[in-house]
Amino acid sequence: MNVEPQVQSKLLELAGVDAELSRIGHRRKTLPEQQEVDTLDAERVTRKDAAVAVEIVLDDLDRDIRKLESEVDAVRQREDRDRKLLESGTVGAKQLTELEHELGSLVRRQSLLEDELLEVMERREASQADHEHAGAQLSQIEDELIDARRRRDDALADLDSTEQARSADRARLAEGVPEDLSAVYERQRASNGIGAALLQARRCGACRIELDRGEIARIAGTAPEVVVRCSECGAILVRTKESGL
Repeated sequence: MNVEPQVQSKLLELAGVDAELSRIGHRRKTLPEQQEVDTLDAERVTRKDAAVAVEIVLDDLDRDIRKLESEVDAVRQREDRDRKLLESGTVGAKQLTELEHELGSLVRRQSLLEDELLEVMERREASQADHEHAGAQLSQIEDELIDARRRRDDALADLDSTEQARSADRARLAEGVPEDLSAVYERQRASNGIGAALLQARRCGACRIELDRGEIARIAGTAPEVVVRCSECGAILVRTKESGL
């Protein structure tokens, strides 16, 4: 394939733009700001789960408290009824003994229930403190996540702007490259990532391998308009004064 050296040299600019576009694509995939968002988002889920778990504990404790309060109230009502019956003086001796025994049992039962209720209420107070702490932790991570997402979006906007500008540059450069040369360049770029590179001091700018003397002699004997390729990686080699030929 024969192409004027000046046209071949445009491939170096095109390769430079393509390399920058590849770096932009890689940065987009490995954006530190996105990694921070992902980390914070995972932490937010963990903290939200922790807050929900404490809410479940609180609901269970509230149910236990209501049950105990109901039981205490029932015991008190039974105790009040027995005392009124005892104080009425209308019961016989046998029933009197049974009432006194039952009152003693009710008093003990009420005391046990009240102790248990106090313990559950203390546990609820501690759980409420845990819930408030979990809520504060969740609010903190959500604020951090909002800030991280803003930084991520700003970084992506910068990448988009740069990518649009480089894509416009690429379109302009590609217009000056013949279709047959462009096809070779694109196939090589799809295969090895770099379509064309400078031959500099006997070294291929794409694979960075120094070519042997025989290959350099062959290239030196090739007319400037003939498109040559690296014998190692296949990249189009653009020859300039820096090529050492």
